[in-house]
Amino acid sequence: MLISTSNVKINVEYFPSVEKDPTFVFLLHGFTGSSKDWEEIIPQLNKNYSYAAIDLIGHGQSDSPPDVDRYTASSMVEQLDEVFNHFTKIKFFLVGYSMGGRAALSYAVQYPGKLSGLILESTSAGMADEELRKERILHDEKIVEIIEKKPIEEFFKFWMSQDLFSTLNAIPEEKLLQAKAAKLHNNKIGLINSLRGFGAGVMPPLHNKLKSIECKTLLITGELDSKFSNINRELKEKIINSRHEIIKDSGHIVHFEKPDMFVEVVNEFLDNIKLT
Repeated sequence: MLISTSNVKINVEYFPSVEKDPTFVFLLHGFTGSSKDWEEIIPQLNKNYSYAAIDLIGHGQSDSPPDVDRYTASSMVEQLDEVFNHFTKIKFFLVGYSMGGRAALSYAVQYPGKLSGLILESTSAGMADEELRKERILHDEKIVEIIEKKPIEEFFKFWMSQDLFSTLNAIPEEKLLQAKAAKLHNNKIGLINSLRGFGAGVMPPLHNKLKSIECKTLLITGELDSKFSNINRELKEKIINSRHEIIKDSGHIVHFEKPDMFVEVVNEFLDNIKLT
């Protein structure tokens, strides 16, 4: 369904619970992804909750406006807040992978009192070092150039060939082809503006705001993704009520590479909070 916010229409795939007045769990995908990325995961999660997988601006069936200002962290947080308010007026859970994790973290520091729990998969809090930020912005502009000049299929081939995704070589070919086919539904304007408005080098770093997060937080990374496992070891020290699960034999996209183990740790987290 399309939800009209103040400046953009956001697509949401809704999976209601049979429970009366259930708590919601909202899920946010990564760059080049969509709400479809969670289709394998949601049916295996705790049935006491309602689930809503969101297409972030510029992705899936959500709008991809030409104005890059609508893709900034502050704009995305307000878009998400309007979507969340459409579904529920009580506290909820927020799940985010990679770019979606950065969006979830941006929301959590802005509206800490609205969350029952936070689940961050392969997520960073942005870049605090100014030189690294500049390097990342230049890097992302090179990616923008590829998106602009190459067919979308060639861009995705380049994107998935990065070292960060090297562990996907162990995934069955049919599953990989299905995932790649889903990504082709994104459009160039949305992808370009997502990088320019909310790339890791552009988004305001959140490191100094992490102590404001009040809810229990689960950090998930893959054992084979040493970069993000190290980043999340640092996040664990800064997010007061957090724990870090490292999933054996997984790379960056844990929910795709090791879905059963991802579901297990997420359900344990949801079950424990439901009991408290």
